[in-house]
Amino acid sequence: MALQLPAGMEIQAEIKPGYEKVLTPEALALVARLQRAFEPRRQELLVARAERARRLDAGERPDFLPDTEHIREGDWKIAPIPKALECRRVEITGPVERKMIINALNSGADSYMTDFEDSNTPNWDNQITGQLNLIEAVRRTISLEQGGKTYALNDKTATLIVRPRGWHLDEKHVLLDGKRISGGIFDFALFMFHNAKEQLARGAGPYFYLPKMESHLEARLWNDIFVMTQNELGIPQGSIKATVLIETILAAFEMDEILYELREHSAGLNAGRWDYIFSCIKKFKVDKNFCLADRAKVTMTSPFMRAYALLLLKTCHKRNAPAIGGMSALIPIKNDPAKNDAAMAGVRADKARDASDGYDGGWVAHPGLVELAMTEFRKVLGARPNQIDKQRPDVSVTAADLLEFQPEKPITEAGLRMNIHVGIHYLGAWLAGNGCVPIHNLMEDAATAEISRSQVWQWIRSPKGVLEDGRKVTADMVRTMIPEELKKVKEVVGEGATYDRAAQIFEQMSTAEKFAEFLTLPLYEEVS
Repeated sequence: MALQLPAGMEIQAEIKPGYEKVLTPEALALVARLQRAFEPRRQELLVARAERARRLDAGERPDFLPDTEHIREGDWKIAPIPKALECRRVEITGPVERKMIINALNSGADSYMTDFEDSNTPNWDNQITGQLNLIEAVRRTISLEQGGKTYALNDKTATLIVRPRGWHLDEKHVLLDGKRISGGIFDFALFMFHNAKEQLARGAGPYFYLPKMESHLEARLWNDIFVMTQNELGIPQGSIKATVLIETILAAFEMDEILYELREHSAGLNAGRWDYIFSCIKKFKVDKNFCLADRAKVTMTSPFMRAYALLLLKTCHKRNAPAIGGMSALIPIKNDPAKNDAAMAGVRADKARDASDGYDGGWVAHPGLVELAMTEFRKVLGARPNQIDKQRPDVSVTAADLLEFQPEKPITEAGLRMNIHVGIHYLGAWLAGNGCVPIHNLMEDAATAEISRSQVWQWIRSPKGVLEDGRKVTADMVRTMIPEELKKVKEVVGEGATYDRAAQIFEQMSTAEKFAEFLTLPLYEEVS
């Protein structure tokens, strides 16, 4: 099917029936205008990221910015939060897949973050069918016939929040002036063009989650895109509201500044814990004094994670901004009551801690956890929609607190094998088109897979990467374990070429001399 494209734009992908409803001339014209206006700045910011990474590798330590102290010390607030975002006690997340969208909107959660990023394989079909699904979801016409069942929306549904891709990700199927465009701009512009006015007419608005930022300048870029888009579409300034995931160690030092840049469009911050752990490993990967224990031992009560969570909470509430807790990766276990009880107790403790600390809500990955999480927030909040009035003057977090990377031990063979197993299983599913995978009773996405492969890479190179039985983690040890763990994965999922390829990729990425910035970058080149 031929599309009418803006001058200079090419689409190097199949246009299946229905895709023309998303890829309209007017929608693509908005994509092109935003891309041309802001792509140079995106590229400058990515260069700045790489330069900062080199300085960290050379031994620089992050600190709060002296040039923006006046913002941290200033008495300012974000713009008022719209009614639809006042109550976010439980947010459910998941990919832009049709059944997931319906079940999540019907789950009883206050909001649903539908994801074009970490829980979604960004192949062409997923990105475009995801947009089609959301057009129908916004208009409440979405439905599905599957397995003899009909899925449709309930009268009361969660508030929709959309996560576009991060600044580092391209949309390889769309070229403008001969170059790939920004995946985030593509996702954002298409959703805005088709849905913003409809959402405003229905009493909500275009709400977003913004991932992977490393600085307030990256937030400023999003804010400028919001301003231009609202002008282009003729909707009021401030209609867009965005929650920023603080999921990089560098962003943790600029939380006030990030809120300030987005203050007319801000809907607060979220403690994106799994990517945050990955970011810490990535940024200090060559520091001989840095080494974290088995992934399962690094929890929200670990010193550096506790400091980050409390600083985020204090920062948000000081600015009248919502503070949303991160994801508990535990999910219900149907066939083992004892294990299920333990998993539910873990989720309950996680949400109870967030609520008692002062958080306004938290994330779950499964509809079966919504009521449990809601109960813990209700115990603290009662009938109040949030607890932004709970200030935390008692919290004082220093740069050293954010960098207190503990625990360092234990590193176990079981932990090493689990990282390899999860990495292979997740990468194999991702290559097959599924970016959100239950593995060993945890919901894994790209963030948890990133921890797995980056820990293995770092343990091989760190003098502290020693198993509790005294053996040093080596590339040869990892290479020996990979086929053994691949065999175990196949016992669960069956044979599949993507899992053999996943094992090859995991070995390459975990043992290569050069650390790959994101595993999704080389993976993206392998999907259509």
